[in-house]
Amino acid sequence: MKIKVLVVDDHQLFREGLVNLLFSAPDIEVIAQAENGEDAIQKARHFKPEVILIDIAMPKMNGIEATRELKKEMPEIKIIAVSMHSDKQYVKGILEAGADGYLLKNCTYRQLTDAIKTVYSGKKFLSEDITELVINGYLDPSKSELDSYSQLSGREKEIFMLFAEGKSTREIGEKLFISVKTVGTHKQHILEKLKLKTNADIVKFALKKGLIQLD
Repeated sequence: MKIKVLVVDDHQLFREGLVNLLFSAPDIEVIAQAENGEDAIQKARHFKPEVILIDIAMPKMNGIEATRELKKEMPEIKIIAVSMHSDKQYVKGILEAGADGYLLKNCTYRQLTDAIKTVYSGKKFLSEDITELVINGYLDPSKSELDSYSQLSGREKEIFMLFAEGKSTREIGEKLFISVKTVGTHKQHILEKLKLKTNADIVKFALKKGLIQLD
């Protein structure tokens, strides 16, 4: 039985290139494509893939947030980031979100198919360059200036992302069905934990961590 794969990338040429590459793999089948995180979630719900190949920097919803949502809703799906970025904030961000593997876009066909089979079997897969990042301690919480984000609660992360996306306290309260006062309390806790002071600092932090991208 073939491993069912969903390919997610906002660049059509690269996305179709992956699809064409995997067409020749006898034990892998691409069942759908998506062009952003929101589309990926909808396609995953409909097509039920076993492995998702996902880019990180995409419009509407990036790969980190999409991975977090997919793992929350469908934890059985294995997710591999396929990105041009080897920056530690991208690697750390998507692995913390629950990704099972990380490949750079200059990987070989063999690395790609090996990664799919490895995560499908329940193991993790990191390309050599990314493994080196891990060995060098970039994913060690004691050495990462961005690890404070992992100290936020689920609700705090949700509110953090809404502030990072430019939502006001009132808009967040309406969206989450909580009072403005409650939003304010959560915001204060977020700022204290991340050692930030303003909404602009939240946006800068989110950009640095790779949670959002500039349009």
